[in-house]
Amino acid sequence: MKQFLLFACCLVFAASLRAQKYNPEKVSKQAKTIYDLAIQKAEDGQYMESIKMLDKAISTDKNFVDAFLSRAGINGQIKNHRNAVADYEKAFALDPVYTQDYKLPYSINLAGIGEFEKALEAVDDFATSPSLGENSRKAAAYRRKSFEFAIAHAKTHQGQYVFEPKNLGDSINTKFPEYFPSLTIDGNQLVFTRQMNFFNEDFFAARLLPGGSWSASAPLPGNVNTERNEGAQHISQDGKVLVFTSCDAPDGFGGCDLYYSLLTKQGWSQPINIGDVINSEFWESQPTIAPDKRALYFAARAPGGMGGSDLYVSYIMPSGKWGPAMNMGPSVNTTGDETSPFIHADNQTLYFASSGLTGYGKMDLFLIRKDSTGHWGKPENLGYPINTVDDEATLFVTSDGTTAYYASDRSDSKGSLDLYSFTLREDIRPVKTLWVKGKVFDAKTKKGLPSAVELKDVATGQRSSKVQTDEDGDYLITLPIGKDYAFNVNRKGYLIYSENFPLSSKPSDSVYQVDIPLQPIEVNANVVLKNIFFETGKFDLKKESEAELDNLVELLKENNTMVIQINGYTDNVGKPADNLALSNNRSKSVVAYLVRKGIEPARLLSKGFGETRPVSDNNTDEGRAKNRRTELQVISK
Repeated sequence: MKQFLLFACCLVFAASLRAQKYNPEKVSKQAKTIYDLAIQKAEDGQYMESIKMLDKAISTDKNFVDAFLSRAGINGQIKNHRNAVADYEKAFALDPVYTQDYKLPYSINLAGIGEFEKALEAVDDFATSPSLGENSRKAAAYRRKSFEFAIAHAKTHQGQYVFEPKNLGDSINTKFPEYFPSLTIDGNQLVFTRQMNFFNEDFFAARLLPGGSWSASAPLPGNVNTERNEGAQHISQDGKVLVFTSCDAPDGFGGCDLYYSLLTKQGWSQPINIGDVINSEFWESQPTIAPDKRALYFAARAPGGMGGSDLYVSYIMPSGKWGPAMNMGPSVNTTGDETSPFIHADNQTLYFASSGLTGYGKMDLFLIRKDSTGHWGKPENLGYPINTVDDEATLFVTSDGTTAYYASDRSDSKGSLDLYSFTLREDIRPVKTLWVKGKVFDAKTKKGLPSAVELKDVATGQRSSKVQTDEDGDYLITLPIGKDYAFNVNRKGYLIYSENFPLSSKPSDSVYQVDIPLQPIEVNANVVLKNIFFETGKFDLKKESEAELDNLVELLKENNTMVIQINGYTDNVGKPADNLALSNNRSKSVVAYLVRKGIEPARLLSKGFGETRPVSDNNTDEGRAKNRRTELQVISK
C-alpha cells in the first residue's frame, strides 16, 4: 500500500517547534480525532473521503495548520494543484515558520498550474532553510532547473495555444487503466491496451462512428490476447499488422519481448516472436513500426546502453528479415529513461518520452525530426501545458498532424489512466501527409500480385518510401506533401511499372487510389517509362530520370537474355521532321545510358516515331504531355 506520507509531503505533527505561532499541541481534541481518521483514509487510498474529513477538521479548528498542509498534499496527489496551492498559502499565512519546509511541494503545485516564476521563488525560499539535508537540497536544485527551463521555454514559445484534452468517454475509458493509443491511417480504428483488474493487460479496439463518437470498445478478435500480459502495442497504418510487447511467454527470450500479429479473416493471429536478433534476455518493449514497415523503433534495457531504458531501431534487410537492433545514440538517449517511441505517418517525426532530458519534472514528451540527409536532429520538449510536473507518455499523433491522443490520470479520469485527445500545437506538428493506396495485379489475369512498391523523391532521387503489398497485392503508402514522386514496382517475370506523381501542390490528408497492372514479360509487351525526363526541345536526360533508368538496368540484368527497343514519341508542336529527329535522339540517349551502366549494346535497340503515334489529343496541354513519352518494348526474351 502506498504510504500517504510519501506523496503528501508532510509528517503528522512533525515540524519542529521553532519560533512559531502555531502549536499542534493546542489543536482541539475533536479536530485532532477527525484529522487522524482523515489521514487513515488517505493512507487507504480514499482521497476524496479524506478531503471531506479534513474539511470538517478545519471547520472545527480554523487554525489547524497540519490539516491545511495534509489537504494540500492530497490535492496535489490527485492533481488538483490549484486547491493544493490555496491550502499551502492558507497554512503559510497561519505560521510561516512552522510551514517553511513545505515550500518545496508548494512550488511543485504552483508549477502544476503553470505559475513557474512563483514556483522558482518558492523553491529558492525553501533552499534558504539552514536545516535542509542533502536530499532536500538535491530535490530543490532539480526543481529549480525544471522551473528555469519552463520560464525560458515560455519566452520562446509564446502564442495563443489552448490545451483542452477531451476524455474519450465511457465507451473507451473504464475504472481500469487504458493507455498506448494507436490508430489506423484513416483514423477510423482505435486500438489500445487495457489493464484488466489492474493486472492482466489485453488489447481492445473501437471504431469511429459517423457522429464523431467511438463505438463501445471490445477485445481484439482472434488469438492475440492471452492469459499473459500483452501491451504497449502499435497498429500499422493499413491496420493489418500489430507489433506489441508480451511478457513471460513460453517462447520468449527474456521477461518481455517484442511480438507481432497479423490480421486474418478469422481475426488476429497468435503472437509471433520477432526473434533473437532483436529480443534478448533483457527487457524489450513499446514498439512502433514505420509507415513503410521498414523500420522498428522500441525501448529496451540492455548492457552497453546509455543508462535506464534507451530507444533502439531495427531496419528490414534485403532478405526481408529484421536487422540487428541499434541504439539511437547520445543525441536521443540519456542516463535516464527514454520510452514510448512513436513514429508518425510522415516517417520523419519521432515522438518519445524521457526522464533524462531537461524538462518540467519526471517524464516529459519530446520529438525529434529527420533532416534532409536522413539524420535525426536534436530533441525538442513539447512544452507546457502538454508536459507538466507529472509523468506524460504514450503519445500518438494522427496522420493529419493536428490531433494527438495520450493517456493521463487527469482529475476527470474515469479511474486511473484514461485516453484523451487534444489539438497539437502548430510548431510541434509533424509534416503533413497524403496517402496513396491501391492494388498490384497481373494485367492479363487481373490476379493480385505481392510486390515491392517504391516511391522516390523526383528532385533528389532519394527513396521516400518502400512497402511490401499483402498477399492480395494491396498496399498503402503515406507521403509527406510538397514533393513530386517517382512511383516504381518491380516483380520478377514482369516489366517494370513506373508512374510520376506531381503531388507537390496537392493538399494534405488527400487519398489517391492507384491500381497497378503489371505486364508479363513476353514478346511485343510494352510499357511507358513515365519517369524519363528531357529538357523541352532537347534530348539530354535530366538527372531526375536516373532512378527510373537504374530500375531498367536491374530489370535487364535479372533477365539477361532479353532484348528491348526504346521507342521515342513527341507531340505535334513544331515541324514533323524535327520531331522525328528529336524522338530518335531521345531514344538513343536512353540506350546510351544503359550501355554506360553495363548493358550489352546488342540487347538494345532504339527508334523514334516523332508525332506519328499520338495516344491522346494534341489540342490540350494534358494530351500533349501524354504524347511526349518514352516506351520500352520487348523484342525477344
